[in-house]
Amino acid sequence: MAQTIREVMTRDVEVIGPQDTLRDAAEKMRSLNVGALPVCEGNHVVGMLTDRDIVVRAIALGMDSAVTTVEDAMTGNVQFCHAEDDALGVLARMKDLQVRRFVVVDEDERLVGIVALGDLSQALSEQRVGEALEGISEPAPTL
Repeated sequence: MAQTIREVMTRDVEVIGPQDTLRDAAEKMRSLNVGALPVCEGNHVVGMLTDRDIVVRAIALGMDSAVTTVEDAMTGNVQFCHAEDDALGVLARMKDLQVRRFVVVDEDERLVGIVALGDLSQALSEQRVGEALEGISEPAPTL
């Protein structure tokens, strides 16, 4: 039987608000030992913030992390899946879209979890996960 995302996802995900500062986000990432946080208004995901977003979109441009908001550095077009989605199908989407994690939402698009490539590596064959990682790591085509 195929595994679903519900079986491998991380529940009780910590989030950050769009109006919180980048310093708050960085401190939360440090204390949780994570590199990404969903950005939520209530239970609805409005973006994703990674440690790389903080560095490349804000710090490198001279923005002050104490006053710059999460909204100013986050990625707004968040990839998501549903808890009942097939794990192999989500892995294939990760490879195609070259992303390492999806937020997991319910039918009302409320956050219920997050699934990362590492979560899938625990549940799926090493070969399939390796192929996906290879695809994710390929340089994106230039436009």
